[in-house]
Amino acid sequence: MHSTALITGASSGLGAEFAAQLAAQGHDVILVARSGDRLAALAERLIAEHGVQAHVLVQDLAEPDAARRIADELTARALSVDLLVNNAGFGTCGRFEEISGARDHDQLMVNVVALVDLTHELLPGMLERGRGSVINVASNAAFQPSPYFAVYGAAKSFVLNFGLALRQEYRGRGIRVLTLCPGPVETAFFDTIGTRRAAVTGSMTTAEPVVRAALRALDRDRGYVAPGFGNTMAAHLTPRRPRTLVAAIAERITRKVLAPSAATPAVRDHAA
Repeated sequence: MHSTALITGASSGLGAEFAAQLAAQGHDVILVARSGDRLAALAERLIAEHGVQAHVLVQDLAEPDAARRIADELTARALSVDLLVNNAGFGTCGRFEEISGARDHDQLMVNVVALVDLTHELLPGMLERGRGSVINVASNAAFQPSPYFAVYGAAKSFVLNFGLALRQEYRGRGIRVLTLCPGPVETAFFDTIGTRRAAVTGSMTTAEPVVRAALRALDRDRGYVAPGFGNTMAAHLTPRRPRTLVAAIAERITRKVLAPSAATPAVRDHAA
């Protein structure tokens, strides 16, 4: 059945890989990001390689009315969305008091507010058509508190719980909802966050197997997926209680993100 997928953060990384794999499966794609030039180049390549329609929609998701603007543009172009991939996001890391409040505000606008707003805008149309899917990209940081990634980890916990709740609401109504919880992925995420020490587990994968695992999990109507053996073990075996103990254990891992001199005081006070 003909289908159109809208992917946010589609100019690079996981977003571009979602667009490529979905186009290879025959889906038309709507590419959303701030970088018009990169979106246009990706759209041209997908059209040439897969013969699909590829639409470019330039929008900064940190803007408070971003989802409404996207919805209005879709209406103007007579486009409907069968699969929404809420992929756009970025992180901050370090000691909370040293992180710009404005930067954390924008992070929440992109990682949480735009994700919810776009789902509000597009899910009713899916219900009317009796079919549709939503993939929300969270992180392995969603499964526990993440000191030095406090806002990022909390936002991704929101995304995971939001996705699982929606899945239960819409089961049996033709809508599938999957939450993707990858570990560190070799993308521009680490350029944006400002340090490769943010890959606190010390190992990275590439976007291709992560997206492949997500699309396979969506086909199987899974609630969430944490691709990779180590990531899966961490997601399922990390103790959940008491939460203060979990946070203390997490801090011993995530303190790696700090500069060496800041991480080694006698009393020691992110994740992809």
